[in-house]
Amino acid sequence: MDRPDPDPGTTVCFAPDEPAVLRDDVVVSVCTTCRAAGSKEPATEGPALLDALKQTFGDNRQARVRAVQCLSVCKRPVTVAVTSSDGYTFLFGDLDVERGVPALADFVESYRVSNHGLVPWRARAEVLRKGMVARVPPPGWSPENGEPPK
Repeated sequence: MDRPDPDPGTTVCFAPDEPAVLRDDVVVSVCTTCRAAGSKEPATEGPALLDALKQTFGDNRQARVRAVQCLSVCKRPVTVAVTSSDGYTFLFGDLDVERGVPALADFVESYRVSNHGLVPWRARAEVLRKGMVARVPPPGWSPENGEPPK
């Protein structure tokens, strides 16, 4: 079976017996209410990350970047969720513009061509490995034994 041709440098994560999917419904949700730890000042880090991600992704349709009011990970600001309709949802905290934007751009490229959006831990940038908050299976993932859907 032919597989989609990812962008150069993309880490492709195919299971050998599963067809690849090129996701075009990836959503990157950025918490805009996160404040630096202990700060009483209005949030600036989340909005700055949101703006930088919107510039990075632009209109290329790799991902839709949106603001969200809260992802309830206040102890790990700034928090971002990456999700799609049939893929895992990844929640990352402790992000900043300088390291977070390139790491998320690479992650989204890999996520788009990975089965169920499951990007292996080693294929993620260090800032995302350290900032991992949660990995939530897609809604259709319900076999009793926890295996991927067939």
